[in-house]
Amino acid sequence: MLPVQFIPTISLIIGALSYGVSLVLFIHALREIGSARTSTWFASGPFIGTILSVIVLGERPPVEYWMAALLMLSGMFFLYFEVHRHIHQHERLAHAHPHEHDEHHRHEHNEEEYKSKHDHYHVHEPITHSHVHWPDIHHRHIH
Repeated sequence: MLPVQFIPTISLIIGALSYGVSLVLFIHALREIGSARTSTWFASGPFIGTILSVIVLGERPPVEYWMAALLMLSGMFFLYFEVHRHIHQHERLAHAHPHEHDEHHRHEHNEEEYKSKHDHYHVHEPITHSHVHWPDIHHRHIH
């Protein structure tokens, strides 16, 4: 058992690490899946915490909570299973970000870099095509 005087310090460390990891994941999600989806998934945290409090602590939230949770879960369900496909055009873009080689990343490398995710400055040439996509770093276009 830990001495009582260490509990506040350990609590602060756990809180800072948890909050820091949460922010890093939030910013990464903004870049990868867009702001609407990220906000919806991020906003589900309190519902997950409440469900854990029901299971672990035996709490009993009011009916209004369960109605709100149902609305939130339905929104998450619809966003998760949304299929967005249309012909769209990518303008020429030069930037750096972690990527693997796909239809958006057609540039030369040595053999090893083709096989794994890597990060460097590169140029995307203009392309017009159709595929399922979300509004991520490569799909910022007007509908």
